[in-house]
Amino acid sequence: MSFPDVGFNYKRSAERELQVIELEMLQQRQHKPTHPPDKPHRIGFYNLIVVEQGQGSHQVDFNRYAFQAGDFIAVQRHQIHAFDFSSPVKGKVLLFTQRFVDQALANMRLSEFSPTSLDTGLVPVFTPDQALRDSCFALLDEIEKELARDDSNTLIAMHLFSSLFLMLRRARPPQSQGRLSKEQQQRMIRFATLLEQQFQSNRDAASYAEQLHCTYKTLNQLCKLATGKTAKQIIDAFTVLEAKRRLSIDRLTTQQLAYDLGFEDASNFVKYFKKHTGFTPARFQKQLGLAQATVGLSKS
Repeated sequence: MSFPDVGFNYKRSAERELQVIELEMLQQRQHKPTHPPDKPHRIGFYNLIVVEQGQGSHQVDFNRYAFQAGDFIAVQRHQIHAFDFSSPVKGKVLLFTQRFVDQALANMRLSEFSPTSLDTGLVPVFTPDQALRDSCFALLDEIEKELARDDSNTLIAMHLFSSLFLMLRRARPPQSQGRLSKEQQQRMIRFATLLEQQFQSNRDAASYAEQLHCTYKTLNQLCKLATGKTAKQIIDAFTVLEAKRRLSIDRLTTQQLAYDLGFEDASNFVKYFKKHTGFTPARFQKQLGLAQATVGLSKS
Protein backbone atom coordinates (compact mmCIF):
# COMPACT_ATOMS: atom_id res chain seq x y z
CA MET A 1 0.00 0.00 0.00
CA SER A 2 1.22 3.54 -0.77
CA PHE A 3 -0.24 6.59 0.97
CA PRO A 4 -0.55 9.73 -1.19
CA ASP A 5 0.29 13.30 -0.21
CA VAL A 6 -2.73 15.60 -0.46
CA GLY A 7 -2.28 19.36 -0.63
CA PHE A 8 -4.79 22.10 0.09
CA ASN A 9 -7.23 22.57 -2.81
CA TYR A 10 -7.12 26.31 -3.49
CA LYS A 11 -9.38 26.00 -6.54
CA ARG A 12 -12.16 24.35 -4.55
CA SER A 13 -11.78 26.93 -1.76
CA ALA A 14 -11.91 29.89 -4.19
CA GLU A 15 -8.22 30.64 -3.53
CA ARG A 16 -8.83 31.04 0.20
CA GLU A 17 -6.80 29.41 2.95
CA LEU A 18 -9.93 28.25 4.79
CA GLN A 19 -12.71 25.88 3.74
CA VAL A 20 -15.68 24.07 5.28
CA ILE A 21 -16.99 20.88 3.66
CA GLU A 22 -19.68 18.38 4.61
CA LEU A 23 -18.68 14.90 5.72
CA GLU A 24 -21.42 13.54 3.49
CA MET A 25 -19.70 15.09 0.48
CA LEU A 26 -16.44 13.37 1.42
CA GLN A 27 -18.30 10.10 1.85
CA GLN A 28 -19.46 10.37 -1.77
CA ARG A 29 -15.83 10.55 -2.90
CA GLN A 30 -14.74 7.29 -1.29
CA HIS A 31 -15.14 5.31 -4.52
CA LYS A 32 -13.20 7.78 -6.66
CA PRO A 33 -9.79 6.53 -7.82
CA THR A 34 -7.97 9.76 -6.88
CA HIS A 35 -7.29 10.20 -3.15
CA PRO A 36 -10.35 8.44 -1.69
CA PRO A 37 -10.77 10.01 1.79
CA ASP A 38 -11.40 6.67 3.50
CA LYS A 39 -7.93 5.46 2.46
CA PRO A 40 -4.82 6.66 4.35
CA HIS A 41 -3.37 9.90 2.96
CA ARG A 42 -1.02 12.57 4.23
CA ILE A 43 -2.27 16.15 4.39
CA GLY A 44 -0.29 19.36 4.02
CA PHE A 45 -2.83 21.39 6.02
CA TYR A 46 -4.95 21.12 9.19
CA ASN A 47 -8.34 19.41 9.63
CA LEU A 48 -10.89 19.96 12.37
CA ILE A 49 -13.57 17.30 11.95
CA VAL A 50 -16.89 17.83 13.73
CA VAL A 51 -19.15 14.77 14.02
CA GLU A 52 -22.83 15.69 14.24
CA GLN A 53 -24.32 12.22 13.74
CA GLY A 54 -22.92 8.70 13.59
CA GLN A 55 -19.96 6.88 15.06
CA GLY A 56 -16.89 4.97 13.96
CA SER A 57 -13.11 5.23 14.21
CA HIS A 58 -10.70 7.66 12.62
CA GLN A 59 -7.18 6.60 11.66
CA VAL A 60 -4.36 9.02 12.51
CA ASP A 61 -0.68 8.13 12.13
CA PHE A 62 -1.14 4.34 12.25
CA ASN A 63 -3.63 4.27 15.15
CA ARG A 64 -7.42 4.20 15.15
CA TYR A 65 -9.41 6.43 17.51
CA ALA A 66 -13.07 5.76 18.27
CA PHE A 67 -15.52 8.66 17.87
CA GLN A 68 -19.22 9.29 18.35
CA ALA A 69 -21.73 12.06 17.65
CA GLY A 70 -20.62 15.34 19.22
CA ASP A 71 -16.90 14.60 19.02
CA PHE A 72 -14.25 16.82 17.47
CA ILE A 73 -11.22 15.27 15.73
CA ALA A 74 -8.08 17.36 15.21
CA VAL A 75 -5.70 16.25 12.46
CA GLN A 76 -2.38 18.08 12.29
CA ARG A 77 -0.43 19.14 9.22
CA HIS A 78 1.73 16.29 7.81
CA GLN A 79 -0.20 13.56 9.63
CA ILE A 80 -1.49 10.49 7.79
CA HIS A 81 -5.19 9.91 8.36
CA ALA A 82 -8.26 8.20 6.92
CA PHE A 83 -12.00 8.72 7.39
CA ASP A 84 -14.33 5.92 8.45
CA PHE A 85 -17.45 5.67 6.29
CA SER A 86 -18.40 2.11 7.22
CA SER A 87 -21.63 3.59 8.60
CA PRO A 88 -23.39 6.89 7.77
CA VAL A 89 -21.75 9.93 9.36
CA LYS A 90 -22.86 13.56 9.24
CA GLY A 91 -20.84 16.60 10.17
CA LYS A 92 -18.38 19.14 8.87
CA VAL A 93 -14.65 19.39 8.22
CA LEU A 94 -12.82 22.68 8.68
CA LEU A 95 -9.69 22.77 6.52
CA PHE A 96 -7.08 25.50 6.94
CA THR A 97 -3.46 26.10 6.04
CA GLN A 98 -0.43 27.13 8.06
CA ARG A 99 -0.48 30.45 6.22
CA PHE A 100 -4.04 31.09 7.37
CA VAL A 101 -3.02 30.32 10.96
CA ASP A 102 -0.08 32.73 10.68
CA GLN A 103 -2.34 35.46 9.29
CA ALA A 104 -4.90 34.89 12.04
CA LEU A 105 -2.22 35.05 14.74
CA ALA A 106 -0.95 38.34 13.31
CA ASN A 107 -4.33 39.99 12.73
CA MET A 108 -6.24 38.71 15.76
CA ARG A 109 -3.34 38.85 18.25
CA LEU A 110 -4.10 35.34 19.34
CA SER A 111 -1.94 33.32 21.66
CA GLU A 112 0.43 30.99 19.83
CA PHE A 113 -0.87 28.05 17.81
CA SER A 114 0.52 25.25 19.98
CA PRO A 115 3.20 22.95 18.44
CA THR A 116 1.15 19.81 19.08
CA SER A 117 3.37 17.93 16.63
CA LEU A 118 5.81 17.51 19.52
CA ASP A 119 3.20 16.09 21.90
CA THR A 120 3.01 12.48 20.74
CA GLY A 121 0.66 11.58 23.60
CA LEU A 122 -2.10 13.94 22.45
CA VAL A 123 -5.29 12.06 21.53
CA PRO A 124 -6.90 13.70 18.47
CA VAL A 125 -10.51 13.00 19.54
CA PHE A 126 -12.09 15.53 21.90
CA THR A 127 -15.59 15.39 23.45
CA PRO A 128 -16.83 18.87 24.45
CA ASP A 129 -19.82 19.47 26.70
CA GLN A 130 -23.18 20.31 25.14
CA ALA A 131 -22.88 24.09 25.63
CA LEU A 132 -19.48 24.27 23.95
CA ARG A 133 -20.62 21.91 21.21
CA ASP A 134 -23.60 24.15 20.39
CA SER A 135 -21.39 27.26 20.31
CA CYS A 136 -18.82 25.60 18.06
CA PHE A 137 -21.48 24.29 15.68
CA ALA A 138 -22.91 27.82 15.46
CA LEU A 139 -19.48 29.31 14.72
CA LEU A 140 -18.81 26.70 12.04
CA ASP A 141 -22.16 27.54 10.43
CA GLU A 142 -21.25 31.23 10.44
CA ILE A 143 -17.83 30.52 8.91
CA GLU A 144 -19.50 28.47 6.18
CA LYS A 145 -22.03 31.23 5.49
CA GLU A 146 -19.33 33.89 5.31
CA LEU A 147 -17.20 31.87 2.90
CA ALA A 148 -20.25 31.30 0.67
CA ARG A 149 -21.04 35.03 0.28
CA ASP A 150 -20.18 36.79 -2.96
CA ASP A 151 -18.73 39.65 -0.88
CA SER A 152 -16.98 37.32 1.59
CA ASN A 153 -14.58 39.12 3.93
CA THR A 154 -11.47 37.19 5.00
CA LEU A 155 -11.15 39.26 8.17
CA ILE A 156 -14.66 38.28 9.30
CA ALA A 157 -13.83 34.62 8.64
CA MET A 158 -10.64 35.05 10.70
CA HIS A 159 -12.60 36.55 13.62
CA LEU A 160 -15.00 33.61 13.57
CA PHE A 161 -12.15 31.10 13.28
CA SER A 162 -10.30 32.82 16.12
CA SER A 163 -13.38 32.61 18.36
CA LEU A 164 -13.71 28.90 17.60
CA PHE A 165 -10.01 28.29 18.23
CA LEU A 166 -10.00 30.19 21.54
CA MET A 167 -13.13 28.43 22.83
CA LEU A 168 -11.68 25.01 22.06
CA ARG A 169 -8.32 26.00 23.54
CA ARG A 170 -10.02 27.11 26.76
CA ALA A 171 -11.87 23.80 27.05
CA ARG A 172 -8.92 21.67 26.02
CA PRO A 173 -5.78 23.66 26.84
CA PRO A 174 -2.35 22.46 25.72
CA GLN A 175 -0.59 20.29 28.29
CA SER A 176 1.86 23.11 28.92
CA GLN A 177 -0.67 25.95 29.27
CA GLY A 178 -0.33 27.68 32.63
CA ARG A 179 3.14 26.23 33.16
CA LEU A 180 5.07 28.02 30.40
CA SER A 181 5.77 31.72 30.31
CA LYS A 182 5.26 33.68 27.09
CA GLU A 183 8.99 33.46 26.40
CA GLN A 184 9.02 29.71 27.02
CA GLN A 185 6.04 29.18 24.70
CA GLN A 186 7.82 31.08 21.95
CA ARG A 187 10.98 29.05 22.49
CA MET A 188 9.05 25.77 22.22
CA ILE A 189 7.45 26.95 18.99
CA ARG A 190 10.87 27.89 17.65
CA PHE A 191 12.21 24.46 18.68
CA ALA A 192 9.34 22.78 16.82
CA THR A 193 10.08 24.86 13.72
CA LEU A 194 13.81 24.10 13.82
CA LEU A 195 13.16 20.40 14.34
CA GLU A 196 10.83 20.24 11.35
CA GLN A 197 13.45 21.99 9.23
CA GLN A 198 16.55 20.12 10.42
CA PHE A 199 15.64 16.67 11.73
CA GLN A 200 16.98 15.03 8.55
CA SER A 201 20.48 16.26 9.32
CA ASN A 202 20.48 17.14 13.00
CA ARG A 203 19.46 14.95 15.96
CA ASP A 204 21.73 16.67 18.49
CA ALA A 205 19.75 18.33 21.29
CA ALA A 206 22.73 20.50 22.25
CA SER A 207 22.83 21.92 18.73
CA TYR A 208 19.17 22.93 18.93
CA ALA A 209 19.78 24.53 22.33
CA GLU A 210 22.61 26.58 20.85
CA GLN A 211 20.36 27.81 18.04
CA LEU A 212 17.71 28.72 20.62
CA HIS A 213 20.32 30.71 22.59
CA CYS A 214 19.96 28.61 25.72
CA THR A 215 21.81 25.82 27.45
CA TYR A 216 21.16 22.12 26.87
CA LYS A 217 19.89 21.90 30.45
CA THR A 218 17.44 24.77 29.90
CA LEU A 219 16.05 23.18 26.72
CA ASN A 220 15.65 19.84 28.49
CA GLN A 221 13.79 21.45 31.39
CA LEU A 222 11.55 23.32 28.96
CA CYS A 223 10.71 20.19 26.98
CA LYS A 224 9.92 18.22 30.15
CA LEU A 225 7.68 21.03 31.36
CA ALA A 226 5.84 21.23 28.04
CA THR A 227 5.54 17.55 27.10
CA GLY A 228 6.98 15.40 29.88
CA LYS A 229 9.80 14.30 27.57
CA THR A 230 13.43 15.34 27.22
CA ALA A 231 14.61 17.21 24.13
CA LYS A 232 16.33 14.05 22.83
CA GLN A 233 13.17 11.98 23.35
CA ILE A 234 11.18 14.55 21.38
CA ILE A 235 13.76 14.56 18.56
CA ASP A 236 13.78 10.76 18.37
CA ALA A 237 9.96 10.50 18.48
CA PHE A 238 9.64 13.09 15.71
CA THR A 239 12.27 11.35 13.57
CA VAL A 240 10.77 7.87 13.99
CA LEU A 241 7.25 9.09 13.21
CA GLU A 242 8.46 10.83 10.07
CA ALA A 243 10.34 7.67 9.07
CA LYS A 244 7.11 5.68 9.45
CA ARG A 245 5.26 8.21 7.31
CA ARG A 246 7.85 8.08 4.56
CA LEU A 247 8.01 4.32 4.61
CA SER A 248 4.25 4.23 4.11
CA ILE A 249 3.90 7.11 1.64
CA ASP A 250 6.90 6.71 -0.63
CA ARG A 251 7.57 3.01 -0.11
CA LEU A 252 11.24 3.86 0.25
CA THR A 253 13.87 1.20 0.73
CA THR A 254 15.72 1.16 4.03
CA GLN A 255 18.85 2.33 2.22
CA GLN A 256 17.08 5.28 0.63
CA LEU A 257 15.41 6.38 3.84
CA ALA A 258 18.61 6.04 5.85
CA TYR A 259 20.30 8.36 3.36
CA ASP A 260 17.39 10.83 3.40
CA LEU A 261 17.43 10.99 7.20
CA GLY A 262 21.18 11.54 7.42
CA PHE A 263 22.28 8.19 8.84
CA GLU A 264 25.78 7.00 8.01
CA ASP A 265 24.51 3.68 6.68
CA ALA A 266 21.38 1.55 6.52
CA SER A 267 22.40 -0.69 9.42
CA ASN A 268 22.62 2.28 11.81
CA PHE A 269 19.16 3.41 10.73
CA VAL A 270 17.69 -0.09 11.18
CA LYS A 271 19.14 -0.27 14.71
CA TYR A 272 17.77 3.20 15.51
CA PHE A 273 14.30 2.40 14.14
CA LYS A 274 14.13 -0.98 15.91
CA LYS A 275 15.29 0.55 19.19
CA HIS A 276 12.36 2.98 19.16
CA THR A 277 9.65 0.79 17.62
CA GLY A 278 10.57 -2.79 18.40
CA PHE A 279 10.69 -3.87 14.75
CA THR A 280 12.66 -3.21 11.57
CA PRO A 281 11.58 -0.81 8.79
CA ALA A 282 10.89 -3.78 6.49
CA ARG A 283 8.68 -5.42 9.12
CA PHE A 284 6.82 -2.15 9.61
CA GLN A 285 6.09 -1.92 5.89
CA LYS A 286 4.79 -5.49 5.86
CA GLN A 287 2.47 -4.75 8.76
CA LEU A 288 0.88 -1.67 7.17
CA GLY A 289 -1.94 -3.66 5.62
CA LEU A 290 -2.92 -5.31 8.90
CA ALA A 291 -5.74 -4.13 11.14
CA GLN A 292 -4.61 -1.64 13.74
CA ALA A 293 -5.70 -1.39 17.35
CA THR A 294 -8.59 0.89 18.20
CA VAL A 295 -7.91 3.49 20.88
CA GLY A 296 -10.75 4.34 23.26
CA LEU A 297 -12.55 7.68 23.31
CA SER A 298 -10.72 10.55 24.96
CA LYS A 299 -12.71 12.64 27.42
CA SER A 300 -9.92 15.07 28.15
